Amino acid sequence: MSRSHAPFVIPELQREPLERWVAAHGTPQQVALRCRIVLGAASGQTDVMLADALGVSRPTVALWRGRFLEAGPEGLWEIAPGRGRKPTYSSRKIKAIVQATTSSKPQGMTQWSCRTMAHLQGVSKSTVSTIWRSHNLKPHRVKTFKLSRDAQFLEKLTDVVGLYLNPPDQALVLCVDEKTQIQALDRTQPGLPMKKGRLGTMTHDYKRNGTTCLFAALEVLQGKVVGQCFSRHRHQEFLKFLRCIDAAFPGDIPLHLVMDHYGTHKHPNVQAWLRRHPRFIPHFVPTSASWLNRVERWFGELTSKAVRRGAFSSVADLQIAIAQFLEAWNKDPKPFVWTATLESIQAKLAQCRQTLEQIKPGCTAPRTRRTKKQM
Repeated sequence: MSRSHAPFVIPELQREPLERWVAAHGTPQQVALRCRIVLGAASGQTDVMLADALGVSRPTVALWRGRFLEAGPEGLWEIAPGRGRKPTYSSRKIKAIVQATTSSKPQGMTQWSCRTMAHLQGVSKSTVSTIWRSHNLKPHRVKTFKLSRDAQFLEKLTDVVGLYLNPPDQALVLCVDEKTQIQALDRTQPGLPMKKGRLGTMTHDYKRNGTTCLFAALEVLQGKVVGQCFSRHRHQEFLKFLRCIDAAFPGDIPLHLVMDHYGTHKHPNVQAWLRRHPRFIPHFVPTSASWLNRVERWFGELTSKAVRRGAFSSVADLQIAIAQFLEAWNKDPKPFVWTATLESIQAKLAQCRQTLEQIKPGCTAPRTRRTKKQM
């Protein structure tokens, strides 16, 4: 008679990670197999039954039962010294590849590729790819950022974030901005429609048919958007849009406007109009911090869903498409919920500044005049 073991009870605290590892797609197969052995043993199956069901030997079943009893769930991930496949390259070689990737550049280029790094280090490109994946290195990708140098950054940040997290009673918060130079691009040939097994297509070249400028105000509580297109974006057009907002939200309810520091918003005529209409209360985001203005998120929706893949033979066609998107959006508006706290934002910015100081200690970038494109 084959030897078997009495079933053992797995505490619920230890059973939960085993079941999660078995179900997860990213769990190594050998670890998932060990989890199945332990779970099967806990259900009362003998070593022989488990060995037959899982296609392993009885000593393997006994080994991982015992390992679980000794070290718990984490012991199923451990490889005993001297076991497993021996590494092809030493830790020193791997460290050299990682360090070269993060602290150097190939001659005449801006970033490493698998092939250029493999040629430098004398290894295969697949080895470089494996090392990069294991260290989460992606030299081909880059993210943009800009730190605000506003002397009143903290005060403005506190003001705007406070509006988002604790909006005032009996008032509306509107995020206002312009999306300028929206191009009416027409493709040189008709695109092919999407079908099974093929993406929709469009020609890479296009014809420019003019531009328009969209003024928009996002009501943060419900997500409703008021928008108006103009051919230019001067203070005259902004005053017309303020009157449009006044008509869209009638009554005496206060309107808190979150805006950036673009010159149009601070023109003397605009300031005089705001003084004559005291229910409009302006709040300015810090310079180089357009990410604080939530209408920018809505502009992304507009671009991806109505403009980028469209073909417009005239500016009028483009404006009609924008108006149709506005109408469809406002039928079922989706508010963008702000979750970042003042403390979390400050912590991230402090970490970013510290990183910059470590890269270039004592050096600061020269101040440059901020343009609309930097917003």
